[in-house]
Order: sequence, then structure tokens, then C-alpha cells
Amino acid sequence: MRFSFRLRYAFHHHGSPVQSLRALLTMPVEEFVAGWISGAVGLALGHPVDTVKVRLQTQSGYRGILDCMIKTYRNETVLGFFKGMSFPLLSVALVNSVLFGAYSNALLYLSAAHHHDRRAKPPSYAHVFTAGSFSGLMQAVVLAPIDLIKVRLQNQLHSYGLRSPAGASGTQYRGPVHCAASIFHKEGVMGLFRGTWALVLRDTPTMAIYFLTYTSLCQAMTVQGREPGPMTVLVAGGCAGTASWILATPMDVIKARLQMDGVKGVSYHGVLDCIRISVRHEGPQVFLKGLALNCIRAFPVNAVTFLSYETILKLIC
Repeated sequence: MRFSFRLRYAFHHHGSPVQSLRALLTMPVEEFVAGWISGAVGLALGHPVDTVKVRLQTQSGYRGILDCMIKTYRNETVLGFFKGMSFPLLSVALVNSVLFGAYSNALLYLSAAHHHDRRAKPPSYAHVFTAGSFSGLMQAVVLAPIDLIKVRLQNQLHSYGLRSPAGASGTQYRGPVHCAASIFHKEGVMGLFRGTWALVLRDTPTMAIYFLTYTSLCQAMTVQGREPGPMTVLVAGGCAGTASWILATPMDVIKARLQMDGVKGVSYHGVLDCIRISVRHEGPQVFLKGLALNCIRAFPVNAVTFLSYETILKLIC
């Protein structure tokens, strides 16, 4: 039995609110399942690079990418590159599920075309852009606490369960659960959403570019009416990831700094204040921190993510 999620149909053809709600709850789950699995695959591939990127954005003790990698490996072994991964590995699948599910269902609402119908009846670029923006907003809200915990754990320069070495900064967390509990105890529920506005400003426009780039490249590289091949999906997905991270990196820097607010002895009064202080101390080039790593990571991770997503959809649809 195929699920349906035609919002306009639900509200126009079901008389009572209860009937409308029941219709809305029968949304297509294929995109959520495919997003769930592909998100886990992409995270496992890209997390080590993400750890180096986060440290370069939030710490000043590194001379560059290679220096950060050498110091991380020397002080923490290879496990240092995977700090903060366990929690996102369990939860990023949910986030990716929300991203792809929200996008596909928003596109279904706008164009009235299911995923398997979009090759014969492609949605307009305006619909793709709008659905992508909506999915970015939804992702940011769900992602905020998960990303905060990941960034805090990635910035620990020593292993879980050990005392902080002399001179080491930052709170010692024993793991993701202890990190979440510590933040909640000190800052309340809102503490878990530190940096959310920067995350929303990062993800809402970039996810629009993400899906728009992927869709346009797939259409340009595929004969009309045919399914894009694996190589097309890989190239389009990789380019989409790279394009979106080029746009996202400046706000990604601000987001990471707001998430570490207070831990490193720096206090910001919001997004604009963080931008002002960062530019004053480090110049406009501060917004390019992590750009090279973001691009290096973005292509393979998003190529694999989209290929996994499209392949899984074909298997379960």
C-alpha cells in the first residue's frame, strides 16, 4: 500500500478536521526511510574531516589543516577524529530523514508530483527552491541540540573519562549523554538550542541551493524522461554538497562559535555580536575558516548520500 500526502487534497476533500488530520498523517514514509539510511552513511564518511574543521573554526592553536591533524593524532590517536560521532550517528539519520522527507513532501504539496513521477513531470525550479528552504528550516530546528553536543565534544582535546590535562580548556564531558545533561543543568532547555538562529540562517538558504543544484544538474546530464544513472547522481550530489557548503561556511563559523560561547571564555550577545567581534579580532577572512575542509568533505559525502538515497528509494518504492 502506497502512502499519500497531498495536503491540498486532504483539506479540500475531507470535511472534518479529524479527517484532514488523519489524511495528513498518512504521509509518504519512503523518503524518510531513505534519508535515514543515507544520512548515517554520509556521516560515517565525513566525520573525521568535520572534527578538524570544527577545531580550526573555534580554536586558535593550529597553524593549518595539517597541523591540526598531526596534533589531534599525536595527542588523541585516531579516535580523536571521531569525537562526538556516536550521538550524531544515532541521531543524524533522524535529521537527514527530516531533511529529505520535508523536502519531498513540500515538493509533493507544491507540484502534486510524487518522487517516481518527477522524471516525467519535473517540478519547477521555484518549487525546488521553496521546498529546499522549507526542509533546511525543519532540519535546523531538529539538528540544533544534536549539533551543539557534537561541536562541544569535538572541541575536547582529551579523551572521555580522563581529567583535563594542565592548560586544557573546556568542560570535560564523559560522552554525549553527560554533555547534554551538563548543558541542561547549567543553562536549562534553551542552552541546548544555543546557536540555533545561526543554524537557521545557515541551513534555510543553503538547502535551497543544495536541492536546486542537484535537480538542475541531474536534468542537464540526463536524457528527458529517463532516470539519472549512478555516475550522474554521484556528480550532481557532490556538486550540490560543495555549492551549498561554499554558501554555508561563513555562517557555519558563527554557528560553531556561538555553540562554544562561554566554554572558551568568550561571550557573545547573539549572531550580529559574534560577527562583529570575530571580524574585529581576525578580519573578514575569519568567514573562510574551514572552507577548504568543507569542500573536501562535501563532495564525497553528498555524492554517497544522494546515491544511497536514490538507490534505497528505488528498492522500497
